[in-house]
Amino acid sequence: MIRAAIFPGRYVQGRDSIQWIADFAEPLGKSALLLVDRNVRHFVEPPVKASFQSKGMSIEATDFGGECTWQEIHRAADMASAGGFQIIIGAGGGKTIDTAKAAANEAGCRVLILPTTASTDAPTSALSVVYTEQGEFQEYKFLPRNPDVVLMDTQIVANAPARFLVAGMGDALATWFEADAAARSGAENMAGGHPTAAGLALARLCYQTLLEYGPGAVLAVTENVVTPALEKIVEANTLLSGLGFESGGLAAAHSIHNGLTELEAAHRYLHGEKVAFGTLTQLILENRDAEELDAVLGFMATVGLPGTLEGIGLRDVSHDDLRRAAEAATKDGETIHNEPFPVSVEHVVDAMIAADALARSFPGGISIGQVISERPAA
Repeated sequence: MIRAAIFPGRYVQGRDSIQWIADFAEPLGKSALLLVDRNVRHFVEPPVKASFQSKGMSIEATDFGGECTWQEIHRAADMASAGGFQIIIGAGGGKTIDTAKAAANEAGCRVLILPTTASTDAPTSALSVVYTEQGEFQEYKFLPRNPDVVLMDTQIVANAPARFLVAGMGDALATWFEADAAARSGAENMAGGHPTAAGLALARLCYQTLLEYGPGAVLAVTENVVTPALEKIVEANTLLSGLGFESGGLAAAHSIHNGLTELEAAHRYLHGEKVAFGTLTQLILENRDAEELDAVLGFMATVGLPGTLEGIGLRDVSHDDLRRAAEAATKDGETIHNEPFPVSVEHVVDAMIAADALARSFPGGISIGQVISERPAA
């Protein structure tokens, strides 16, 4: 049996670490294209440019188009090639990051990732999730290498809305359960082999860290401060979850997320919010025991993750729409087939309905997280 694990070249985390970005970029090249989310450009571009200028390095910025599509990937790649840039820096959320990784691969550049939230585990992975222009999941693009550098400035994360950190915990919540399912079924991981002991241990540590430090981290970001709890959760959401899913494996939770993107009403909800519901659905599919379900539901309620269909915009969803989502979640090639048993469309529809009912009946409800009770459009 072949076991495999993959990792980014370097992971850097700390308060105000953006000031030293050029120190970590310099070994990769002397010029960079900064692909940056337009909503964060005003506070990202100045310190990045100042750092590059202090090293005598050149940099040019361009706004991210808003969706990780092949059109946007090719646009960024063409711009990098035409400008002779040696590095692409992806600064923003998961879709900006995924676009930068894929564009760097297309252009033959090195890649540095500068997340402005801890909302997904995209920063460390050799994978881009590509969507259609309408925001529907299209495909996973597997890349030949992980990012060269991932730089997490925890003050930037602390300054972002709490919703993003909580969504990151929703994404990370799936890591252990999906890796465990893949290991039990003998499925291959994203590294092209079976899970290593290290990959499974990191996935398990991710889950334990969420339970222990999640509530404290939410309190920190509501006050825009960096605390030890926030540092722990940033690492869990980004590094532990990223390494855990790639070197452990994916299963039902992310497939259910992908299926939910078929429903337009769910589009304004964040990746991790839909993955959290997918995780709860996976636990129902696997017939997990009541103690484990209570632990997951209790965590979700405490930090404010949605556990109901209403919580991801599907209050009045029809059975036909749930079936459409389930059909997308179970199509050939989806990671739901890494579960250690066959999964049908009917299984997924029933599990989603049961997960919704369970969350609604949980004592205190599933939207206790008052600090992020309002979920505006992403």
